Amino acid sequence: MAVLARSSSPSSLSKLLRPHSVSSLRSFSSSAADDQRVLTIETSVPFTGHRIEPPSRAVDTTPAEILSFFRDMAVMRRMEIAADSLYKAKLIRGFCHLYDGQEAVAVGMEAAITKRDGIITSYRDHCTFLGRGGTLLQAFAELMGRRDGCAKGKGGSMHFYRKEASYYGGHGIVGAQIPLGCGVAFAQKYSKDGSVTFALYGDGAANQGQLFEALNMAALLDLPAILVCENNHYGMGTAEWRAAKSPAYYKRGDYVPGLKVDGMDVLAVKQACIFAKEYALANGPIILEMDTYRYHGHSMSDPGSTYRTRDEISGVRQERDPIERVRKLILSHELASASELKDIEKEVRKEVDDAVAQAKECPVPDPSELFSNVYVKGFGAETFGPDRKEVRSVLP
Repeated sequence: MAVLARSSSPSSLSKLLRPHSVSSLRSFSSSAADDQRVLTIETSVPFTGHRIEPPSRAVDTTPAEILSFFRDMAVMRRMEIAADSLYKAKLIRGFCHLYDGQEAVAVGMEAAITKRDGIITSYRDHCTFLGRGGTLLQAFAELMGRRDGCAKGKGGSMHFYRKEASYYGGHGIVGAQIPLGCGVAFAQKYSKDGSVTFALYGDGAANQGQLFEALNMAALLDLPAILVCENNHYGMGTAEWRAAKSPAYYKRGDYVPGLKVDGMDVLAVKQACIFAKEYALANGPIILEMDTYRYHGHSMSDPGSTYRTRDEISGVRQERDPIERVRKLILSHELASASELKDIEKEVRKEVDDAVAQAKECPVPDPSELFSNVYVKGFGAETFGPDRKEVRSVLP
């Protein structure tokens, strides 16, 4: 990335994880005004368009925003590493899909949109939840099945949710969130509120028939739906080239325009999402293919090294890691020193460790919660014992 130009006009900040995350970094710059000066930075590689003229590679940002990108991605990375340890300690049970390596997609997307814009995603949903304003405590409590979790401890890893921030979940059924996301976009168009929905899915889900059915309807109705393929190149343990005759996922819409984006470049993701939102509001659906990479296996039961080499993984870490790219950008433009960035990482580690400790102390849901949010209230649904002769309770 290279700086192209500088100016003094202000730019709004993305406050992703904690309201104080940007202000806590302000000491690294000479003044608040200096934090807000505009830097125009070129993306790492050009965008590639399908049936559409790609946006400019020149992205406007500020020192404060770049520093917030570093911190926010560091929090996400540390959270996923902690989740790995908790799973191995059997404090997290069931399925667990980690997002480390793909943080630039969640952070760059948030920098481009508002909380009125909807996001719906697959089961790899922890970091997107943080991006939507969720807390570390809510995340870890949900992962460990505790009452203070974002879904009251009843959703687990695959079903994070934050309705107040238009985050419609984590979904465990492969590709099922795509038609749901188009349905949210239908509601947005009907209400004429100027918002859009980002429906995220992986390259493994890109071959699902329901994607094409939903996309056809979205195109017919000109819905403000943005379909985002997070292409980490492996659907479970299958390389994309073994599962897809045409792995150019941004072209899969045929009659729907698409854009290929370097999903390891947080500024490229931001630029693409700004562009896609403007397009979708005026014209209807668009596909974004985020070229990204996951460091962990597909899930915790997958070591992630049987279908790819360790050299491949370490090569991506060395050459394309989204956090290291931002670190280099910060250092090259003297926005902070190496020791100051290390201090941020130490602060992040403590913040995550404290959240884990607090989540461990949270109570599990009361047994009476077993049937809540399942049946319609007020219909007198009854629960029985094993022999169905004894009425155990009448649900409210």
